[in-house]
Parts: sequence; structure tokens; C-alpha cells
Amino acid sequence: MRNVNSFADLPVCRNLSALSADIAIIGIPHGTSYRQGEPSHSSNAPEAIRRAARRYGDMIDHYDFDLGGPLLNNSGVRVVDCGDLPGNPSDPAGNRRVITEKARVILDAGAVPIVLGGDDSIPISFFRAYKGLGVFTVVQVDAHIDWRHEINGITQGPSSTMRRVSEMAWIDRLIQVGMRGVGSARMEEVAAAKAYGAEIITAKEVHDGGVDQVLALVPDGAACLLTIDCDGLDPSIMPGVNAPVPGGLTYRQVIDLVHGLTKKVCLKGFDLVELMPKNDVNGIAALTAVRIIFNLIGSLVRSKYFVKRTD
Repeated sequence: MRNVNSFADLPVCRNLSALSADIAIIGIPHGTSYRQGEPSHSSNAPEAIRRAARRYGDMIDHYDFDLGGPLLNNSGVRVVDCGDLPGNPSDPAGNRRVITEKARVILDAGAVPIVLGGDDSIPISFFRAYKGLGVFTVVQVDAHIDWRHEINGITQGPSSTMRRVSEMAWIDRLIQVGMRGVGSARMEEVAAAKAYGAEIITAKEVHDGGVDQVLALVPDGAACLLTIDCDGLDPSIMPGVNAPVPGGLTYRQVIDLVHGLTKKVCLKGFDLVELMPKNDVNGIAALTAVRIIFNLIGSLVRSKYFVKRTD
């Protein structure tokens, strides 16, 4: 792994085989890009997110008004930054293998992975690490449904993420939130998603009815995986993306969804993908990503998930 500055100056773990933590942050710059041999537009996003988080390095113990107290809240919950996984834009198959293998090491160590992508192909390999660990509900925040079987012969790329996830026997429910505008999906992809049983809640429906309608679709106590494509948020607060679409989710809606999920389900993993630092404006997208991650960590700390580990 590369020697990188840690997220918000949290403790580091550079040897996954020695991991001892409740929450493990891991950067994954490289997945399966459509431009073979070239880094994706999001390959430098983990670095940008960590850079934006530096401002909070000496404020971990300060009062966070989104959380109602300090981030870790004197809980004893252990959060570490494991750096970035090695990768090669010219070896997408190797990238996929490393992602799945290393994510499984984190899971076997008993930690909840927080993945800093990277493009939207990364959740495919990330979620493969959960094979044999139970049955999971996936909640996706995205402007697009990502149900293409292939694009230019590539079946593991960012526009095929949910199609590939739907084929995993250990995923029993897909809830897709924030869809709007036009993307790679054609009529047949929408039909395939609906035939599978994917619950699609458009951005307009969230604006009109709130996030409670999304939470109502998630079974109480379910094991859940949350994936956030940054273009699911409105470009006014998330300008640094490759495919901005107006009318996206607000920061408050996403945070309410995060807090609602951690209160209702057992969140087993999280990834944030498709931040494009080149398109960011004054670092606001990276900062928004950091605040989402802070809220996720803080809400996990305040959930019942780690009680047995900290008593």
C-alpha cells in the first residue's frame, strides 16, 4: 500500500493481516475503467478526500452538530485508515482480484469497511467479498441505475455495477435511490431492473416524499451495504463528478438516509465512488464527501452494532 496521509489524522494500519479495528477506511483508486490502460477520472479521489479531511484532524473530539456530539463520542470504537490498495489501470482483472481479496481480509478481521473510490466499477468487486457471509440488502444512491450488461465489450465497468450485483446470490434486495435525467440505461435496462425486482426511487420522489419512503423498503435488522455514487447528489453541493445531473439529492437527504439506515439495519459496508477532483469547485465536492463519511462513522458509533465490542 502507498504511504498516504490518513483520513482526518486517524490511526493507520498498513498491514491488513494485523488489522485490529471496528471500522477500516481503505482507498481504492483503480477498478475497471472503460479507458483501458489509463487511470479513471476518479483514481485520485481517495487522495482528494483525505486532503479535504485534514481540516478535521485536530477536531475529532470537538462537538459535531450533525451528530450531536464528538465523532467517536468516547465510545471506544476503533477507526483506522488502511491506506490505498495497489492497482494498475492496465490490469483491471488484477485490480478486481485485489479488491475482493483485501476487502475479505478486512471483513474476516471483524471490521466494517469504508471504501474511498475510485470509479463505480469498484462496488462489483467489493461486494463479491461478502460471498458466504449471509444475505444482504444493497442501497444505492446514484443518478443512474447502472444496469448495462456491457459497454464496448466490458462487462465489469461502471455502467454495469448493479447488473453484476443483481447476479450475486448473496444479494437479495436492491434499493436504488436518486435516479434522474438520462444515462446509459435504455428501455431494456430499466425493464431488466424492474423484472429483477429492484426498487427504484427517483430523485423527484425523494424530494416529494422524503427519505422515510426509502427506509420503509429496508427490512428491520437487515444486513445492508450502502454504495454512494457522488453524482447521486445535486451538483450544487457535489460539482466534482463526471456526469452531473441537476435535481439531485441534497446533503440533508443523504445524511438522513445514512442515519436512518444505521438505526434500522446492520450496516456491513460502505463505499463512496465517482468523485472527480478535476471537476471540483473550491473543494466543495471533496468536503461534502468527507462530511458524508463523518456522518456514517458517527452514526455507526452511535448504533448498537459495536456495543458488544466496547462493553
